[in-house]
Amino acid sequence: MKPKRTHLYSLAAAVAFAVLLGVADATLDAFSLRVLDLCAIYIVLALSLNLVNGFTGLFSLGHAGFMAVGAYTCALLTMTPEQKEMNFFLEPIAPWLAHVTIPFIPALVVAGLVAAALGFVIAAPALRLRDDYLAIATLGFAEIIRVVLTNAQSITNGALGLKGLPKFAGTWEVWGCAALSVAFMVLLTRSAYGRALKAVRDDEIAAGAMGVNVFRTKVVSFTVSSFMAGVGGALLGHLLTTIDPKMFTFMLTFNILLVVVLGGMASITGSVIASIGVTILMEALRFLDGPLDLGVFQLEARPGLRMVVFSALLMAVVLFRQRGLMGSREFSWEMLSRARLPWRKGGPAGTDGGTHGVA
Repeated sequence: MKPKRTHLYSLAAAVAFAVLLGVADATLDAFSLRVLDLCAIYIVLALSLNLVNGFTGLFSLGHAGFMAVGAYTCALLTMTPEQKEMNFFLEPIAPWLAHVTIPFIPALVVAGLVAAALGFVIAAPALRLRDDYLAIATLGFAEIIRVVLTNAQSITNGALGLKGLPKFAGTWEVWGCAALSVAFMVLLTRSAYGRALKAVRDDEIAAGAMGVNVFRTKVVSFTVSSFMAGVGGALLGHLLTTIDPKMFTFMLTFNILLVVVLGGMASITGSVIASIGVTILMEALRFLDGPLDLGVFQLEARPGLRMVVFSALLMAVVLFRQRGLMGSREFSWEMLSRARLPWRKGGPAGTDGGTHGVA
């Protein structure tokens, strides 16, 4: 397919999606709109983890910690002095934070930078480890961050968390960040640095022999991933308008890892599809936790049944699609064109598999 036509298709798809997003923002109820916005946030978070686990070949389980840092940083920077005073009633907020209030977008960037700085500090010692040892180390760092947030009463309000955050993470903000994340990942993977990441993932020794600074590549990848996780955490906090340390446990990282594995390691398209599918499915199955009327008999409420069914579906996907929905493949207009034109091979009207009449 010609490059100009591909660009036109991409532009048309972007415009169509923007129109659909505007219609959804205007017509959907509050609950459906929140689920839609959560899909976008999960896209950002899934891509951040996929950058480390899928494209660089590292096994990190500490992203919940960076999300927490981003969420708290952005919240403290956007809350008004009155909101801070209402939250910090057990112990007054630190004086240097009491009157700091900046707009949401700069606060979002600062939240990502703070998370990236912490990721860089953690990456320097942790990335000298490999495989399971690296996973345990990053998981330990995430737990340390959560404990610090719980005990830093004058800065984070401790276990009480922060309530009544301004709801700055609207539909256009979260989907704008998701679109920027997808565009960044596409440009990164197509660049020379993206090829270096994949080389490190496939064979560190060979990559080093070819002149790739393996350790620096890992550190930069981990730092950029931490930035994206911090932004995702900030968006999540301002969508839910409340945060506390219990939100950012290992289970949150596990949910993001689940999306990455289902979509396909090292697949941007897979992360996007799985983020949307898993988020919607988790809410669609919520009725299973309540009483069920099956006609012949009724079942009492079984909290957790939703996760049992969802886990069974997950097992089926893993068994039959071990590399995830997309594996390492990406969507392209050429792929769609081949799917829509099966007559290219052995076609009708006396064709012999040629492409006569195809632009």
